Amino acid sequence: MSQDPVDRVDRADRPAPGFRPHRVVVLAMDGVLPFELGIPHRIFGRPRDAQGRLLYDVVTCSIRPPGPVQTDADFAIQVEHGPEILATADTVIVPASYELGPVFERGVLTDELAAALAHIRPGTRLASICTGVYVLAAAGFLDGRPATTHWADSDRLQELFPQIRVDPEVLFIDDGDVLTSAGVAAGVDLCLHMVRRDHGTAVANEVARRTVVPPHRDGGQAQYIHRPVPDPQSSTTTSARAWALGRLHEPIQLRDMAAQEAMSVRTFTRRFREEVGVSPGQWLTQQRVERARHLLESTDLSVDQVAHDAGFGTAQSMRQHLQTALGVTPTAYRRTFRAGAGFETGPLGQRPALPGPPAQKVSTPRATRPASASPTAFSKSSIG
Repeated sequence: MSQDPVDRVDRADRPAPGFRPHRVVVLAMDGVLPFELGIPHRIFGRPRDAQGRLLYDVVTCSIRPPGPVQTDADFAIQVEHGPEILATADTVIVPASYELGPVFERGVLTDELAAALAHIRPGTRLASICTGVYVLAAAGFLDGRPATTHWADSDRLQELFPQIRVDPEVLFIDDGDVLTSAGVAAGVDLCLHMVRRDHGTAVANEVARRTVVPPHRDGGQAQYIHRPVPDPQSSTTTSARAWALGRLHEPIQLRDMAAQEAMSVRTFTRRFREEVGVSPGQWLTQQRVERARHLLESTDLSVDQVAHDAGFGTAQSMRQHLQTALGVTPTAYRRTFRAGAGFETGPLGQRPALPGPPAQKVSTPRATRPASASPTAFSKSSIG
């Protein structure tokens, strides 16, 4: 099968001299899960700036000199970099491994792993996917912080590291310079969130489109939804969601959404939460925040018009929701992420991080707090 020319990265695509992309180093340990190992390369290996230059430089390293690293599958991978490359990282990502040994068993680093992690410079952004969180925890990077991992491993994580505030329910937690995610697909959500945080919604959505995944799942969404696939005989809330997305600029009544599925409000609300993981009101606020972000980035509409088109009604209402969700005003957000603006605003070709509210327990990051956490007021009959 021929390779998609859009996805191929040749030497000619490498950034020109003088432009320095943000370097992401992925730490591959024995027992690494190939799926999780590939996520950072797939997500961070795609974003480009307005000049077509790659915004991230993604490399993989081992805790030993270059050579083979055994995966949890029936094959090994050849890693071309040793641990010293960690000293060049702007972001370090630790994917899941099933062979963490004393890290998982006793919560302590091996001498080899500790020596590798010592190369990481102060101030480097750190992230983990699934059980990779145990490495960050054992190294002390998560002391006093909120964190998450795969729901099946969360009790073990809390037992080994009581100083960490473990939340087993969420998809990922952004605590500013340290981010953690649940297992498997939640790693995709986390990496897309980081791209969105760095370069805005439009860039992240384009990466999601090429990766053929949903552009945004809120970090506070539940990891495990008890009925992810409805029974064939059961109604779903899909039509109601599509109906609401087509009229975000209008007041939307909960009873009208329920009517799209011929359900009572009570049944619809319960079914919606089972399928989506959040309430209809939380979901609607999230969609309106996303719409506002997109319009602020990609259009010249006034703040008042953006507020109307996104369904917030007034600029003041939108300002309050964006301040809660993102920690910035609409004007500041537009100034930071305006489409077509140069990306070389930081020392490493990365946009400056947005300021935001202090991190809290459930996926409420300093830079990007989930829209579902926004305290939108709505009654049982009105969510617009």
